[in-house]
Amino acid sequence: MVNPVHLKTLLEVIRTGSFAAAALRLGYTASAVSQQMSALEKDTGARLFERSARTAAPTDAAVVMARHAVKVLTDMDALLAAAARPGPGSGHELRLGIFPSLATFALPELLASPRWVDLGIELLLSVAEPAQTIQGLRTGGNLDVALVYQVGQGGLAWPSSISRRWLGDDNFRVVLPESWGIRSGAEVTAEQLAGMPWIMHHPGTPDALVIERLFASCSLHPQVAAYCDDFNASLAMASAGLGAALVPELAMLSRPAGTVVLDVPEIRLARSIFALLIHEQNVQVGLFLDRLAEVLGRRSIVPLPT
Repeated sequence: MVNPVHLKTLLEVIRTGSFAAAALRLGYTASAVSQQMSALEKDTGARLFERSARTAAPTDAAVVMARHAVKVLTDMDALLAAAARPGPGSGHELRLGIFPSLATFALPELLASPRWVDLGIELLLSVAEPAQTIQGLRTGGNLDVALVYQVGQGGLAWPSSISRRWLGDDNFRVVLPESWGIRSGAEVTAEQLAGMPWIMHHPGTPDALVIERLFASCSLHPQVAAYCDDFNASLAMASAGLGAALVPELAMLSRPAGTVVLDVPEIRLARSIFALLIHEQNVQVGLFLDRLAEVLGRRSIVPLPT
């Protein structure tokens, strides 16, 4: 019988393109991923990957299997949720802390999905920035799960008793005033942006330090037009022609007119989105986080130019 865990790993290997990258996302070692894929090949009698030192190229059989695996895993999730759900009116309450841009982007789609009812979850929401929601997770706090982001390795701290699950990455994009005459989607170099005014994070914050190091690594020393930690305000200022800004995709759901989005190959930055959990994870919470990861993984507000 095929192990569903191996099917999930198969999907991640195909998505990331290597055993090592899949292992990093799933919390396994690369050796464990390789062993799972070998076991799946043995169970199915099909060769699934053409292996090399750095990559794992899926065969046609792997692609076909992955297409069917998505449906199989979805059906299994629904089965588990139905089995775990209590009777009518006694759904599991999930006290959830979530940061504003993720709430704006993901919650409407999640709550409007017909599959939402199958989870049997009653949400009690607290919308706030990560530092505030983490406080709600500590002993005696009022949250079960906090959805947070982290840029680089610093800026957030939580007790060792709290477990962490990676859900996806939120890519930063370079936003310019349309009045500057550069077309949206154009590929420019960091050097071309060096003399332009920028809207930057307030100095000394963890995010600002990461961005400053990134800019310095590509010899970009911006002329600062404004300091701002609110992405909506940064977008409004960019729309008004004040300066360029580095803004994550989740914050650009309502990007104002008068702005363009550029591809700058040297400026590649993402904030990682995590779920922090203080209590032992039950079936409903696990399925909710699976759904959220799906929403983050399959949608992009501003796709990179091809």
